[in-house]
Parts: sequence; structure tokens; C-alpha cells
Amino acid sequence: MKTIGLSAPDITPEEHLLVDEVLRSGHLSFGPMMETFEREFAARFGARHAVAMSSGTAALHVAMIAAGVHDNDLVITTPFSFIASANSILFERGIPHFVDIDPETLTIDPAATADAIESLAPSGRLRAILPVHVFGRMAEMEPILKAARRHGIAVIEDACEAIGSQSDGVFAGRCSDASAFGFYPNKQMTTGEGGVLMTDRDDYAALARSVRNQGRNGYEFDRLGFNYRMNSISAALGVAQLRRLDELLTKRDAVAARYDAILANVAGIRTLAAPRAGMRISRFVYVVRLDPGVDRDLVMSALAARGIESRVYFPAIHLQPFYRERFGFTEGMFPNTEAAAATLLALPFHGNLSTEEIEYVCDSLAAEIVRQAA
Repeated sequence: MKTIGLSAPDITPEEHLLVDEVLRSGHLSFGPMMETFEREFAARFGARHAVAMSSGTAALHVAMIAAGVHDNDLVITTPFSFIASANSILFERGIPHFVDIDPETLTIDPAATADAIESLAPSGRLRAILPVHVFGRMAEMEPILKAARRHGIAVIEDACEAIGSQSDGVFAGRCSDASAFGFYPNKQMTTGEGGVLMTDRDDYAALARSVRNQGRNGYEFDRLGFNYRMNSISAALGVAQLRRLDELLTKRDAVAARYDAILANVAGIRTLAAPRAGMRISRFVYVVRLDPGVDRDLVMSALAARGIESRVYFPAIHLQPFYRERFGFTEGMFPNTEAAAATLLALPFHGNLSTEEIEYVCDSLAAEIVRQAA
């Protein structure tokens, strides 16, 4: 039986060559390859600093530290994301203040976010704003930035799913005080495990370089730190993948376009809204919205029976057991997020999916929806 996984990294001889170079060098951690990765990453996006980390989660955590988040501070963010974005706030004992998403873009509602900033800033507890660029689509940043700057509130972009995305000529990660990127194997580019904190702020960069290395400052340790270092093998993968980024994104665009074309007229399914003029999406996953009458669990089971992996993307953060128990969140508090979480389904997606595989996935999906409708 044909087996089609949800994702797969795109690895070529270029990656093998650089990894082998690291292995032969003996510099497996904190070596020149990590410095090369940081330098080329910053240059690629026009930033002053790129600080390599062990994961995107680590980069988000360090960004919260840099923004000054501490006990009971509020951080505005979205409940529709991978849970690491909200968890990063909790790591510093802050409290996530969720704002619902726009039902079409699935990113945090910009007008509601600006209103929340205006409402919470006078309390003195609002420390940061953490918009998430979901599935590679950038959040609409202008109203958020305008309100945050008026009150001197830090803005941190979660760009872990959006490397290479653009809005009106500005790259994801370049709108804010700092941004976090992640390079897990299902991402547009991968380092195996790894991340980057990108910033133009010298103070943020200096703090990040210390915190990722146990709080080291020269020969002393002058703050609480963590082991958030990126190893040189991961950096080698990152250098090769970054140099191929345009190719990787183009391949993923082609797969997404093929899915769009086939699924456009399939009853019971809606593809996600196309980007507005001036916005370029860096495709992270391929997600469809199922009509309310379609049983998603049965769809996933039917696909699995045909060797096709699929997944729910994303469960609503505020309805996860830990968040319910700690903060008292209940159903109905963020209806747009809950509607998306209940109806979205991620299909297999990576740049090397063949036309035959895409058609097999689409035919299998359509057949199950027809079966349910019968």
C-alpha cells in the first residue's frame, strides 16, 4: 500500500557536504559553522543580529526574557498556534492574554489586538505582544505595532512557521523588537532541531547570546541561563538549507498550487483564503477546512487506511487541559479559534510530493466525503 507521510525534509548533497565538513573539523559545538549560519541568516533578512538557538521554543523563551516578562505580567497573543508560543510566556511566569483570530486569515485579529493594547497598557502589567504568523501567513502587523509603540510595549513575532514570508515588502520577523524562527524537520527549512532569535537590538542580542549559554558573560555567569545552544551539525544543515531557501519555497508553492487546483471544486472542503495583494505566504503546511457536516475523525481514519497521514492543526490552546485547569478557560471564549480548531485538517505537504501522490491524497479525501454524504 502506498504510504504518504505528513511531511519530509528536503536534503541534498549540499547538506551532506557541510555536515561532513563539520564532522571532519572537530568543532561540533560553538564552532565557525554556527557563526556562518548566524551571519548568513542575518544578512538574508537584513537584520543586525541572528542568534542561533536549540529550537524555536528556546528562541521564543529568550525573547520573553529580553522583553522583560516576569511574574504576572500580561502578554497578548493568540490561542490558535502551536502551544510553544503561549508556553514561552509561562516559562517566565507571565500570563497569556488571548485575543481571538480573524476567521479567514487565522491570524490574530489586528483590530481586537490594538483594542486590547489600549485597554491593558494603563494597568502597567502589559509587557509584550506576541503575534503568531500562522501556517506561513503573516499577521497584519501595522495596527498592532502602532498601538504597541504608542505605549512602549515590546512586540515579539513568532515567525517559526513563516521564514521568507513577506507583507508589503517586509519579511516576517522584521517588524518588531525581536522574532523567533524554528527549524524542526517539518518546516520550510530544517536544522533537525534548532531556531534563531533575530533582532536589530544590540541589548536583546547580547542577552540572548548569554542566556543560551547558561548565562555566561566572559568568564563569569551573571544571570540565570539555559543550555539553548545550537550544535555545529545543525548549523551546517541550516547553512545549506538557507542557501537553498528560494528553491525550497518555490517547490512548496508548486505543491500547494496543485492541491488548490484539484480541491477547488470538491464539495465539503474549503481551501484557505488566498493572500491579499502585497502578501507572500511561505508555505508551512497545507490545510483545508471541512464543512461542519463532515466527520473529521472519520476522514482521518479513512485516509490512514489508505496510507495517508493527516493531522489536526491546531487544537485550541485555551482548551488544553493544563490551560483550562490553570486559567479557567472554557468553550465559547474564542469562537473563531474554536471553529478553526474543530474543522481544519492538515494534509501531506512537502516540496517533493509528486503529482501522483497529490492526486491520490485528493481523490482519497473526496471519496470519503462523498461516502459520508451518501
